[in-house]
Amino acid sequence: MDTIVAIPSALPGGLDASIDAHFGHCGIYTLVEVANGQIKSVKTLENVPHQQGGCMAPVNHLASNNVQVLIAGGMGFRPLQGFHQVGITVYHNGGAPSVGAAIQAFLHDSLPEFTVDQTCGGGH
Repeated sequence: MDTIVAIPSALPGGLDASIDAHFGHCGIYTLVEVANGQIKSVKTLENVPHQQGGCMAPVNHLASNNVQVLIAGGMGFRPLQGFHQVGITVYHNGGAPSVGAAIQAFLHDSLPEFTVDQTCGGGH
């Protein structure tokens, strides 16, 4: 079964891009379609402005683009809850230096699931 994984990325995105530290304010997401432990395709998706819908705008944007997994380095409590509500599983990037490295770690099941303890800012 194919899975679409989103990673907040530095422009211009892609497997060689560095990971943007905070998912909600990144300029672009790299979307990686994976199946059977392999990368099937790589494309990019522009982020949406935070003002329209606040912290939930990026959550809904990714959900509407069929993303099932997000790999992120930081986020607040509200968006993490939002991802859970829309059925997107969030993993912590584990300090991966690039999008490609994060995807390889994901494919090898070596990324921890993002927990409430790792969220930043208020909200809880």
